[in-house]
Amino acid sequence: MKIGNGHGTGRRLPRRLGQLYLGLVLYGVSMAMMIESQLGLNPWDVLHQGLAGQTGLSFGTVTVITGAFVLLLWIPLRQRPGLGTVSNVLVIGIAVDVSLALLPSPAAIAVRVPLLVGGIVLNGLATGLYVGARLGPGPRDGLMTGWVARHPRHSVRLVRTVIELTVLGAGWLLGGTAGLGTVLYAVAIGPLVQLFLPLCTVPAVSPAADPPPAAEPLSPVAGSPPRADRAGAGGR
Repeated sequence: MKIGNGHGTGRRLPRRLGQLYLGLVLYGVSMAMMIESQLGLNPWDVLHQGLAGQTGLSFGTVTVITGAFVLLLWIPLRQRPGLGTVSNVLVIGIAVDVSLALLPSPAAIAVRVPLLVGGIVLNGLATGLYVGARLGPGPRDGLMTGWVARHPRHSVRLVRTVIELTVLGAGWLLGGTAGLGTVLYAVAIGPLVQLFLPLCTVPAVSPAADPPPAAEPLSPVAGSPPRADRAGAGGR
């Protein structure tokens, strides 16, 4: 599996790099907000927790193994990892640890609910930022972008929601802990990404100004404006 380099080193590279790392940092912050709300893990972490309980492996080890397996699923979708894919693993982990050290752990439900909702909305924005930078999605978001690229009649909203609900169901069956926040995230993240991705995507430029990417499968998602029939209602 060859690593692609997005749109090369065109004049928009500084913006794309800044947007990539801002999105990854905000993604880590959003994860910490959801964790501190104590109202439910996101679907992928429910799966990680369930697998850890079944295998006896640590949570972190299961997360790495799952990410590697997900990357294998990119092969039939003809996706290529980019700088954003590698950075996803490194930056988000640091950002969530720092955020957890800084954020309080509120006991009042009146604080925890807004913390959860804010984390979910921020997660959708962060996904739009780092995917829209066109430097490679995270391993799990690559499933979404790759599938939509190969099946353009399926909206980002639909594909992301199906993935999240499938992962949630598998994690729950394996013994992972789900809560109100888990269900809300699974249902809301697809429409949120559908909303933010077109707004955050760095526009494509002409080949003379900026060479085309090595991984064109991303272009139907991040480069083209959403169709009218799927824009109205709605990633790591």
